[in-house]
Amino acid sequence: MSAPVYLFTGPETGGQNESVQKIKASLKKQFGEIEEYSFFAMETTPAEFLTVLQNESLFAAATCVVVKNAEVIKKKDEIELILNWIESASSSANVLILLSDEVSIDSKIEKAVPPANKKIFWELFETDKIAWINNFFNKNNRSITSDAVSLILEMVENNTAVLKNECSRFFVLFPEGYQVTADDVDSVLYHSREENAFSLFAQMADSSSAPESRLAKSIEILQKIRLSKENSSFMIIAGLTSCFRKLSLWIKLKSEGMADDFNLKRNGFTSSKQKTQYSNASKIWTAGQVTAILAVLASGDMAIRSGGSALEDILLQKMIYEIIIKKGAACSSYDFPLD
Repeated sequence: MSAPVYLFTGPETGGQNESVQKIKASLKKQFGEIEEYSFFAMETTPAEFLTVLQNESLFAAATCVVVKNAEVIKKKDEIELILNWIESASSSANVLILLSDEVSIDSKIEKAVPPANKKIFWELFETDKIAWINNFFNKNNRSITSDAVSLILEMVENNTAVLKNECSRFFVLFPEGYQVTADDVDSVLYHSREENAFSLFAQMADSSSAPESRLAKSIEILQKIRLSKENSSFMIIAGLTSCFRKLSLWIKLKSEGMADDFNLKRNGFTSSKQKTQYSNASKIWTAGQVTAILAVLASGDMAIRSGGSALEDILLQKMIYEIIIKKGAACSSYDFPLD
């Protein structure tokens, strides 16, 4: 019997989410009521989420644990804990699902997952996303102009999970049979868009702006994120870490002469918007500076965990200053021209 562990990687989180829901539906069909848990590997250790899997539930016959950002699990002892659970859990009704928007995680964990239980979800091609949006609107008895579709793809993060969430807004605001226009998209999405770690990175990587301008606008976006429901400092750092890891990969592919369409898609760079963004970012930071920035992000994460919530905003702002102005170099004191 296969170990009850699954691994879904890649930037297309919409496909990952659908697969997770199918697994949960199958468990419910087999066992009836199940207990569901979701953790972020940035915030929860393997010892904690494995304890949930090892304990017998008093209220359900099976437990499903989903762990996001699994690429950050790298410590030898934590990997051993996961491998030991996988080895001993072949007859368990409890299921572990590891997710990552990177294309891979630790190789030892990957090898322990049965081949049938792992999949890389690549982003859709631009033409596929256009078809996806049109089909999604048609299924909900609305239509949309081609200009409106193009504008959505410019404004929304390139995966179907986010597209589904953002496009669903139109079904609440407009009646069946309505055709959504570019003006509607501008009104609904632009003026009500919530900022996140990815829009923060996009601002930080705007090579057309001076560093001081990028810093001021990035701090403004950070403040908006901190006031939103997605305000976890650890998720902000995890999102930025993911972006800078992708930037490191972009620079590596470019330096090795492997930045053709096939290799870019194979490594998760599919949309023209994404390619432009990382091309611009590579004009700002070198490979060595990106490595230093990843160290800044890791250090910032540790400082926030040890320093308590009172220092979170100060440490996050300092981290962004070190990335934009210092390009990964640490500083003991800082100020920035926001006036």
